[in-house]
Amino acid sequence: MVFYRSVSLLSKLRNRAVQQPSLTNSIRWLQFQTSSDLDLHSQLKELIPEQQERLKKIKSEYGKVQLGNITVDMVLGGMRGMTGLLWETSLLDPDEGIRFRGLSIPECQKVLPAAKPGGEPLPEGLLWLLLTGKVPTKEQVDALSKELRSRATIPEYVYKAIDALPVTAHPMTQFTTGVMALQVESEFSKAYEKGIHKSKYWEPTYEDSLSLIAQVPAVAAYIYRRIYKNGERIAVDDSLDYGGNFAHMLGFDGPEMKELMRLYVTIHSDHEGGNVSAHTGHLVASALSDPYLSFAAALNGLAGPLHGLANQEVLLWIKSVVDECGENITKDQLKDYVWKTLNSGKVVPGFGHGVLRKTDPRYMCQREFALKHLPNDPLFQLVSKLYEVVPPILTELGKVKNPWPNVDAHSGVLLNYYGLTEARYYTVLFGVSRAIGICSQLIWDRALGLPLERPKSVTMEWLENHCKKSA
Repeated sequence: MVFYRSVSLLSKLRNRAVQQPSLTNSIRWLQFQTSSDLDLHSQLKELIPEQQERLKKIKSEYGKVQLGNITVDMVLGGMRGMTGLLWETSLLDPDEGIRFRGLSIPECQKVLPAAKPGGEPLPEGLLWLLLTGKVPTKEQVDALSKELRSRATIPEYVYKAIDALPVTAHPMTQFTTGVMALQVESEFSKAYEKGIHKSKYWEPTYEDSLSLIAQVPAVAAYIYRRIYKNGERIAVDDSLDYGGNFAHMLGFDGPEMKELMRLYVTIHSDHEGGNVSAHTGHLVASALSDPYLSFAAALNGLAGPLHGLANQEVLLWIKSVVDECGENITKDQLKDYVWKTLNSGKVVPGFGHGVLRKTDPRYMCQREFALKHLPNDPLFQLVSKLYEVVPPILTELGKVKNPWPNVDAHSGVLLNYYGLTEARYYTVLFGVSRAIGICSQLIWDRALGLPLERPKSVTMEWLENHCKKSA
C-alpha cells in the first residue's frame, strides 16, 4: 500500500528513528498521524474524497489492463492465484507475509502505541492504522479505546438468544448467534430503510462496525464463562484497553496474559481479502447486508476445519503427541509420530498456507513472545522441535508447496500456558480479532462504492468444450 509523504512525516520519522535506529532501514513508506484530532470519524471523512478520486482515476486510466491469465487449474483449485478483489487494509506477500497498510508485523510492533514501554501493540492502534493508513498517537489510541468501551454495552436479549442454545453447542455456534442478535440495532439497516443516499452508506456502516468491534469481546467472553465457568459474567473494566479488557472479561488478569491478548488480536485481525472469512464478509456485504449480517457469515466460514478451526486442532494434536510419547520426546520419536500421522491419511495441523511460501511472520512473533515469557514450557519446547522436524518431512513428501508453520502452529500453546486450556473455544478468539480487519475493509467498501460481487461460473462440460476449441 502507498503512504503519502509530507514534510511533517520526515520530521516525525526522524524523531522516531532517534529512538529506534533500525526503523528507517526497514520502513520505506510511513506516515505518522500529524493531526491532533482524536476523532477517528472526522479523520476518515477527510480521507474518503481523496480515495474516491483515486479509485475513479484507476478505473478510467487502467480499467482495461490485464492482471493475469485464468487457467483451468485455478477454476478447479479454489481460485488459487487469481487476482480478483480490492482489499485496502492489508496485503499478503508469499515471501514477506502480511503487511497492514504497508507495515509488517515487526514494524507494527515498533511503531504502534503500546500499553507499556516495549509492550505489544494495542489493537486499537491497528484499527486506526487500517482505517486511515496512518500510525496514530498514543492520545488518539486512548481516545479510540474509550469510545469502544462506551459502545460495548450488550442488550440483555443477546444473552437470552445465546442462552436458548444448549450449553454444549459449539462456541462458534453460540458466537454467531450472539452477533446475529446484535443485528437488531443495526444503524445501516435503519438508515437504508429510511432511504439514505448511497454516498452516505459509509457513515452508518462506520457506526455499526465500531459498535460491533466494541461488542464482540463481551459476547465472546460471556460464551466462555457460560460454557466453562458456570456462567459467572465479568463486566468491562473502564481502566483497560481493548485486548486487556478481553482478557479480563474472560477471567485472566495477569499482565502477561493481557499482553498476549493484545498481540493475539493484533496479528489475527486481517490477512488480506482472499481467505474464507474475509472474502465471505466482503461478498455478503457487497449485497448491502449490514456489518452484523456480513460478519456473522464470515464467522461461519471461520468455523471451518480448513480455516479458523485449525488452531484448536493444533493444540489437540500436540497433546496427543504428549499423551503417546511423553513431554521429553526426542526428535527421532517425533519424526516417527509425524510420519504416523501422515501415513494415516491425516495432515499435521499448523503447517502450510494457501499463499505463504515462508514461515508465517505471525508464527515468528508468537515464538519470540514465548522465548521471552515461557522458554521452559514443555509444550513450547515441543513446538520448537516440530519447527525443526516437520518442514523437512513435508518437503520430502513432495506434495506441499509450503512446509513451514503458520499462525495456528503456535497460538494454542501460548493460550494453554496462561490457563486458557479449552481448545474448542480458540476459534472464537480468532473471530473477535478478525472483526477489526473485516469491518475496517467493509467501511472502505461502502466509502468507495464497491459493487455487488458476481463472478462467472461454468460447468465441467463448458470447460471441456472450451478447452477442445482452444486446442
